[in-house]
Amino acid sequence: MRLVVLGGGESGVGTAILGKKKGYDVFVSDFGKIKENYKEVLTINGIAWEDEKHTEELILNADVVMKSPGIPEKVSIVKKLIEKGIPVISEIEFAIQFTDATTVGITGSNGKTTTTLLTYHLLKQSGLNVGLAGNIGKSFAWQVAENKHDIYVLELSSFQLDGIFNYKPHIAILTNISPDHLDRYNYDYNLYIHSKFRITKNQTEADYLIYDNEDEAIQNWLKNNKIKANKVPFSLTGKPGNDGGYIQDNNINSIIKNELFTMPINELALEGKHNIKNAMAATAVAQLLNIRKQTIRESLTNFQGVEHRLEKVLKIQGVQYINDSKATNVNSVFYALDSMSTPTVWIVGGVDKGNDYDELMPLVREKVKAIVCLGVDNSKIINAFNNVVDVMVETTSMSEAVQLAQRLAEKGDSVLLSPACASFDLFENYEDRGKQFKQAIHNL
Repeated sequence: MRLVVLGGGESGVGTAILGKKKGYDVFVSDFGKIKENYKEVLTINGIAWEDEKHTEELILNADVVMKSPGIPEKVSIVKKLIEKGIPVISEIEFAIQFTDATTVGITGSNGKTTTTLLTYHLLKQSGLNVGLAGNIGKSFAWQVAENKHDIYVLELSSFQLDGIFNYKPHIAILTNISPDHLDRYNYDYNLYIHSKFRITKNQTEADYLIYDNEDEAIQNWLKNNKIKANKVPFSLTGKPGNDGGYIQDNNINSIIKNELFTMPINELALEGKHNIKNAMAATAVAQLLNIRKQTIRESLTNFQGVEHRLEKVLKIQGVQYINDSKATNVNSVFYALDSMSTPTVWIVGGVDKGNDYDELMPLVREKVKAIVCLGVDNSKIINAFNNVVDVMVETTSMSEAVQLAQRLAEKGDSVLLSPACASFDLFENYEDRGKQFKQAIHNL
């Protein structure tokens, strides 16, 4: 069996290692440059690879192809594979056939990283043998090749779900759906929504779907489509059903199989309404896996949060600097601005993924005193907010953006990096952008 892996990053190299271990003839092809450390791993493992090209005769003879999530389906080599009827699958789909571990699959436009890390934290604290993978951490396939975990918590992007045909999580979480990555879905929101719901398509009556009961796109889809999984909704307004999460008397309540878990909201380590929802989702997973209430309570109290997600960096001369580099879409920024309680200098910009800034207008009017545009092309942001904010400046360097923000901020204000866009115009990725932001603050 010939396995061709497109993309020589973390998921690609992990898949190649698992494929080799399972006796496949493996070839890795990357149209960009493969990082030196990955080249080394491939070579040590005797796996053939190429970079900065796709050699068709070495690819189109595959029995199965694992496509890295970053490669769009409209790329010509992928089109040719699909025309030839060669299955093109995701890393998750490839790896799952080689493990009998239980998986918890987590997707959503926002909150999925926090919910994934929080769920992993809850399960790990309870002493379960649990792995963390998917869109985060070490490749799932790589872990399946090398470790024996009983449970995996997987953060799944819509691109990973697009390459799924048989995979089913025992427990799925859908945190929310808002327009994101529409450039990859022909600017059709319904295609993107459909992508997210692939997480439940193979689930059976023995499985569970945990979801935000207040999310319009989720509600509409569930009205019009039947699912087999048991529904576990959560909501901040009212009790959603027999099972699920809700708020009462400033307590989080979560009922699973007639068992009630309850805990005061003010004891949660994470702040903000969206994090109450993330906590409800993670709690439901812990209850479904029969984790002790005391352990759940302790874990929700001592969770550390996620780097680059509303991360308080420093307070300088009474100004709080906040790193929310992970906010790569409008909906994430909505949460960020909604949680601001002081006048805010907002650093925004990057590669626009088809953003509609309208929903931010009321919050920007209320909270934002100045905007620093950090991107190669800021015209869309300027057109959107020109009449709403008095001060708008443009820059293409992080250190200058932070210096400008410092000049615009007064004691008692906040400076918020929450870009609403991808980072690839000026940075390697959102982590690189967040790290440069923090470095620039320390240099002030």
